[in-house]
Amino acid sequence: MKKIVTIQDISCFGKCSLTSALPIISAMGIETAVIPTAVLSTHTGGFKGYTFRDLTGDIPQIAEHWKKLGLDFNGIYTGYLGSVEQVRIVSDFFDDFGNSENFIVVDPVMGDSGKFYAGFTEKFVREMKKLCSKADFIIPNITEACLLLDIPYKEDYSQENVKNILVNLSELGCRVPVLTGVQSGNKHGAMAYDSEKNVFCSSFREHIDGYVHGTGDIFASVFTGAVTLGKSLQESLDISVGFTADCIRATLPCMKEMWYGTCFEYCLGELTDYAKESRK
Repeated sequence: MKKIVTIQDISCFGKCSLTSALPIISAMGIETAVIPTAVLSTHTGGFKGYTFRDLTGDIPQIAEHWKKLGLDFNGIYTGYLGSVEQVRIVSDFFDDFGNSENFIVVDPVMGDSGKFYAGFTEKFVREMKKLCSKADFIIPNITEACLLLDIPYKEDYSQENVKNILVNLSELGCRVPVLTGVQSGNKHGAMAYDSEKNVFCSSFREHIDGYVHGTGDIFASVFTGAVTLGKSLQESLDISVGFTADCIRATLPCMKEMWYGTCFEYCLGELTDYAKESRK
Protein backbone atom coordinates (compact mmCIF):
# COMPACT_ATOMS: atom_id res chain seq x y z
CA MET A 1 0.00 0.00 0.00
CA LYS A 2 1.23 3.49 -0.85
CA LYS A 3 1.65 5.78 2.13
CA ILE A 4 2.22 9.47 2.74
CA VAL A 5 2.64 11.71 5.75
CA THR A 6 0.78 14.99 6.00
CA ILE A 7 1.86 17.74 8.39
CA GLN A 8 -0.72 20.36 9.35
CA ASP A 9 -3.08 21.41 12.15
CA ILE A 10 -6.29 19.62 13.10
CA SER A 11 -9.56 21.34 13.96
CA CYS A 12 -12.00 19.36 16.10
CA PHE A 13 -14.90 21.02 14.25
CA GLY A 14 -14.95 22.72 10.84
CA LYS A 15 -13.59 20.84 7.86
CA CYS A 16 -10.11 21.91 6.80
CA SER A 17 -6.46 20.87 7.19
CA LEU A 18 -6.08 17.38 8.69
CA THR A 19 -9.82 17.07 9.26
CA SER A 20 -10.16 17.01 5.47
CA ALA A 21 -6.82 15.58 4.37
CA LEU A 22 -6.96 12.36 6.39
CA PRO A 23 -10.35 11.06 5.18
CA ILE A 24 -9.85 12.26 1.61
CA ILE A 25 -6.45 10.67 1.05
CA SER A 26 -7.49 7.52 2.91
CA ALA A 27 -10.52 7.22 0.62
CA MET A 28 -8.08 7.06 -2.29
CA GLY A 29 -6.62 3.86 -0.86
CA ILE A 30 -3.48 5.48 0.52
CA GLU A 31 -2.18 4.96 4.05
CA THR A 32 -2.08 8.42 5.62
CA ALA A 33 0.25 9.10 8.54
CA VAL A 34 -0.23 12.45 10.27
CA ILE A 35 1.80 14.94 12.24
CA PRO A 36 -0.57 17.48 13.82
CA THR A 37 1.07 20.87 14.32
CA ALA A 38 -1.72 22.16 16.58
CA VAL A 39 -5.13 21.13 17.90
CA LEU A 40 -7.98 23.65 17.73
CA SER A 41 -11.57 23.36 18.95
CA THR A 42 -12.63 24.87 15.60
CA HIS A 43 -10.73 26.36 12.71
CA THR A 44 -10.08 30.10 12.78
CA GLY A 45 -12.08 31.21 9.76
CA GLY A 46 -15.41 32.54 11.02
CA PHE A 47 -15.44 31.06 14.52
CA LYS A 48 -14.59 33.05 17.66
CA GLY A 49 -13.39 31.93 21.08
CA TYR A 50 -11.72 28.78 19.80
CA THR A 51 -9.15 26.87 21.84
CA PHE A 52 -5.63 26.34 20.53
CA ARG A 53 -2.91 23.95 21.64
CA ASP A 54 0.47 24.38 19.97
CA LEU A 55 2.25 21.08 19.21
CA THR A 56 5.43 22.54 17.71
CA GLY A 57 7.61 20.89 20.35
CA ASP A 58 6.20 17.45 19.54
CA ILE A 59 7.16 17.45 15.86
CA PRO A 60 10.92 16.78 16.29
CA GLN A 61 10.17 14.04 18.83
CA ILE A 62 7.77 12.34 16.43
CA ALA A 63 10.35 12.59 13.63
CA GLU A 64 13.07 11.13 15.85
CA HIS A 65 10.89 8.16 16.81
CA TRP A 66 10.02 7.54 13.17
CA LYS A 67 13.70 7.60 12.20
CA LYS A 68 14.38 4.91 14.81
CA LEU A 69 11.54 2.84 13.33
CA GLY A 70 12.98 3.25 9.83
CA LEU A 71 9.74 4.62 8.42
CA ASP A 72 9.63 5.93 4.88
CA PHE A 73 6.91 7.44 2.73
CA ASN A 74 5.94 7.74 -0.92
CA GLY A 75 5.11 11.38 -0.34
CA ILE A 76 5.28 14.22 2.20
CA TYR A 77 2.50 16.82 2.16
CA THR A 78 2.36 19.98 4.25
CA GLY A 79 -0.57 22.33 4.73
CA TYR A 80 -1.16 25.10 7.26
CA LEU A 81 1.95 25.82 9.33
CA GLY A 82 1.43 28.31 12.12
CA SER A 83 4.86 29.85 12.76
CA VAL A 84 8.33 30.45 11.40
CA GLU A 85 9.62 27.87 13.88
CA GLN A 86 7.25 25.23 12.48
CA VAL A 87 8.40 25.98 8.92
CA ARG A 88 12.02 25.47 9.98
CA ILE A 89 11.23 22.22 11.79
CA VAL A 90 9.33 20.93 8.75
CA SER A 91 12.31 21.87 6.56
CA ASP A 92 14.45 19.60 8.76
CA PHE A 93 11.81 16.87 8.37
CA PHE A 94 12.16 17.16 4.59
CA ASP A 95 15.91 16.65 4.95
CA ASP A 96 15.39 13.56 7.12
CA PHE A 97 12.57 11.87 5.18
CA GLY A 98 12.75 13.25 1.65
CA ASN A 99 14.72 11.25 -0.91
CA SER A 100 15.01 10.57 -4.63
CA GLU A 101 12.28 7.91 -4.41
CA ASN A 102 9.52 10.10 -2.97
CA PHE A 103 8.02 13.54 -3.53
CA ILE A 104 7.19 16.61 -1.45
CA VAL A 105 4.05 18.75 -1.75
CA VAL A 106 3.87 22.16 -0.05
CA ASP A 107 0.58 24.01 0.19
CA PRO A 108 1.95 27.43 1.31
CA VAL A 109 -1.11 28.51 3.28
CA MET A 110 -0.77 32.22 4.07
CA GLY A 111 -3.76 34.19 2.80
CA ASP A 112 -6.56 34.71 0.31
CA SER A 113 -8.35 37.53 -1.52
CA GLY A 114 -5.23 39.65 -1.46
CA LYS A 115 -4.77 39.55 2.33
CA PHE A 116 -2.77 37.62 4.91
CA TYR A 117 -4.59 35.22 7.17
CA ALA A 118 -4.37 36.33 10.81
CA GLY A 119 -0.91 35.95 12.32
CA PHE A 120 1.15 35.78 9.13
CA THR A 121 3.93 38.25 8.35
CA GLU A 122 6.57 39.02 5.73
CA LYS A 123 9.08 37.08 7.84
CA PHE A 124 6.89 34.00 7.48
CA VAL A 125 6.79 34.51 3.70
CA ARG A 126 10.60 34.52 3.56
CA GLU A 127 10.76 31.21 5.42
CA MET A 128 7.99 29.72 3.28
CA LYS A 129 9.97 30.56 0.14
CA LYS A 130 12.83 28.45 1.50
CA LEU A 131 10.47 25.56 2.21
CA CYS A 132 9.01 25.79 -1.30
CA SER A 133 12.52 25.49 -2.73
CA LYS A 134 12.70 21.95 -1.30
CA ALA A 135 9.34 20.84 -2.75
CA ASP A 136 8.55 18.97 -5.93
CA PHE A 137 5.06 20.51 -6.04
CA ILE A 138 3.76 23.72 -4.50
CA ILE A 139 0.05 24.62 -4.53
CA PRO A 140 -0.54 28.31 -3.78
CA ASN A 141 -3.66 30.29 -4.55
CA ILE A 142 -3.17 33.58 -6.40
CA THR A 143 -2.76 35.60 -3.18
CA GLU A 144 -0.08 33.23 -1.92
CA ALA A 145 1.69 33.24 -5.29
CA CYS A 146 1.85 37.03 -5.17
CA LEU A 147 3.27 36.90 -1.64
CA LEU A 148 5.91 34.36 -2.65
CA LEU A 149 6.91 36.43 -5.67
CA ASP A 150 6.57 39.82 -3.95
CA ILE A 151 4.30 41.18 -6.66
CA PRO A 152 1.05 43.19 -6.31
CA TYR A 153 -2.17 41.21 -6.02
CA LYS A 154 -4.91 41.76 -8.55
CA GLU A 155 -8.11 39.88 -9.20
CA ASP A 156 -8.01 39.64 -12.99
CA TYR A 157 -5.29 37.73 -14.81
CA SER A 158 -4.85 36.72 -18.41
CA GLN A 159 -3.62 33.24 -19.29
CA GLU A 160 -0.23 34.74 -20.14
CA ASN A 161 -0.10 36.42 -16.72
CA VAL A 162 -0.78 33.08 -15.06
CA LYS A 163 1.89 31.34 -17.12
CA ASN A 164 4.45 33.99 -16.15
CA ILE A 165 3.53 33.57 -12.49
CA LEU A 166 3.96 29.81 -12.76
CA VAL A 167 7.37 30.11 -14.42
CA ASN A 168 8.50 32.56 -11.75
CA LEU A 169 7.24 30.25 -9.00
CA SER A 170 9.28 27.40 -10.46
CA GLU A 171 12.37 29.59 -10.11
CA LEU A 172 11.93 29.41 -6.33
CA GLY A 173 13.27 25.87 -6.74
CA CYS A 174 10.19 23.67 -6.99
CA ARG A 175 9.74 21.41 -10.00
CA VAL A 176 5.98 21.88 -10.52
CA PRO A 177 4.04 24.89 -9.25
CA VAL A 178 0.25 24.49 -9.30
CA LEU A 179 -1.85 27.66 -9.12
CA THR A 180 -5.41 27.36 -7.80
CA GLY A 181 -8.31 29.78 -8.08
CA VAL A 182 -7.61 30.54 -11.74
CA GLN A 183 -10.53 31.87 -13.76
CA SER A 184 -11.02 31.55 -17.50
CA GLY A 185 -14.20 33.23 -18.71
CA ASN A 186 -17.06 31.59 -16.82
CA LYS A 187 -14.88 28.70 -15.70
CA HIS A 188 -12.81 28.16 -12.57
CA GLY A 189 -9.91 25.81 -11.97
CA ALA A 190 -6.15 25.45 -11.77
CA MET A 191 -3.05 25.66 -13.93
CA ALA A 192 0.34 24.02 -13.48
CA TYR A 193 3.80 24.18 -15.01
CA ASP A 194 6.21 21.26 -15.31
CA SER A 195 9.52 23.11 -15.38
CA GLU A 196 11.51 20.00 -16.35
CA LYS A 197 9.40 19.39 -19.46
CA ASN A 198 8.53 23.08 -20.05
CA VAL A 199 4.86 22.09 -20.30
CA PHE A 200 1.77 23.91 -19.00
CA CYS A 201 -1.38 22.05 -17.95
CA SER A 202 -4.79 23.37 -16.97
CA SER A 203 -8.16 22.08 -15.86
CA PHE A 204 -11.41 24.04 -15.50
CA ARG A 205 -15.04 23.48 -14.56
CA GLU A 206 -18.05 25.77 -14.82
CA HIS A 207 -17.85 28.54 -12.23
CA ILE A 208 -20.13 27.96 -9.23
CA ASP A 209 -21.50 31.01 -7.44
CA GLY A 210 -20.90 30.90 -3.71
CA TYR A 211 -17.88 30.55 -1.43
CA VAL A 212 -17.27 27.53 0.79
CA HIS A 213 -14.48 27.27 3.34
CA GLY A 214 -11.73 24.65 2.96
CA THR A 215 -11.78 23.99 -0.78
CA GLY A 216 -8.05 24.63 -1.07
CA ASP A 217 -7.35 21.85 1.41
CA ILE A 218 -9.59 19.50 -0.56
CA PHE A 219 -7.81 20.31 -3.82
CA ALA A 220 -4.32 19.88 -2.34
CA SER A 221 -5.25 16.61 -0.65
CA VAL A 222 -6.77 15.07 -3.77
CA PHE A 223 -3.85 16.28 -5.88
CA THR A 224 -1.39 14.69 -3.47
CA GLY A 225 -3.35 11.44 -3.58
CA ALA A 226 -3.46 11.39 -7.36
CA VAL A 227 0.30 11.95 -7.62
CA THR A 228 0.85 9.19 -5.07
CA LEU A 229 -1.18 6.83 -7.27
CA GLY A 230 1.16 7.59 -10.18
CA LYS A 231 -1.15 9.80 -12.21
CA SER A 232 0.16 12.34 -14.68
CA LEU A 233 0.12 16.05 -13.95
CA GLN A 234 -2.88 16.54 -16.24
CA GLU A 235 -4.79 13.65 -14.67
CA SER A 236 -3.98 14.91 -11.19
CA LEU A 237 -5.30 18.37 -12.07
CA ASP A 238 -8.46 16.98 -13.63
CA ILE A 239 -9.47 14.84 -10.68
CA SER A 240 -8.58 17.57 -8.14
CA VAL A 241 -10.54 20.29 -9.93
CA GLY A 242 -13.44 17.97 -10.67
CA PHE A 243 -13.73 16.61 -7.14
CA THR A 244 -13.48 20.08 -5.58
CA ALA A 245 -16.27 21.33 -7.85
CA ASP A 246 -18.41 18.30 -6.99
CA CYS A 247 -17.93 18.99 -3.27
CA ILE A 248 -19.02 22.62 -3.67
CA ARG A 249 -22.14 21.56 -5.57
CA ALA A 250 -22.97 18.98 -2.91
CA THR A 251 -22.56 21.56 -0.15
CA LEU A 252 -24.55 24.55 -1.39
CA PRO A 253 -28.05 23.02 -0.99
CA CYS A 254 -27.43 22.12 2.66
CA MET A 255 -24.94 24.76 3.77
CA LYS A 256 -25.70 26.43 7.11
CA GLU A 257 -22.63 28.66 7.27
CA MET A 258 -19.94 28.81 4.61
CA TRP A 259 -17.14 28.58 7.17
CA TYR A 260 -18.34 25.15 8.41
CA GLY A 261 -16.66 23.66 5.33
CA THR A 262 -17.73 21.50 2.40
CA CYS A 263 -19.81 18.35 2.59
CA PHE A 264 -17.03 16.33 0.97
CA GLU A 265 -18.34 13.19 2.70
CA TYR A 266 -21.11 12.99 0.10
CA CYS A 267 -18.48 12.66 -2.63
CA LEU A 268 -15.91 10.31 -1.09
CA GLY A 269 -17.32 7.32 -2.93
CA GLU A 270 -16.09 8.63 -6.26
CA LEU A 271 -12.55 8.90 -4.87
CA THR A 272 -12.72 5.32 -3.63
CA ASP A 273 -13.91 4.16 -7.06
CA TYR A 274 -11.13 6.14 -8.72
CA ALA A 275 -8.51 4.52 -6.52
CA LYS A 276 -9.89 1.05 -7.29
CA GLU A 277 -9.61 1.75 -11.01
CA SER A 278 -6.04 2.99 -10.53
CA ARG A 279 -5.00 -0.25 -8.84
CA LYS A 280 -6.28 -2.52 -11.62
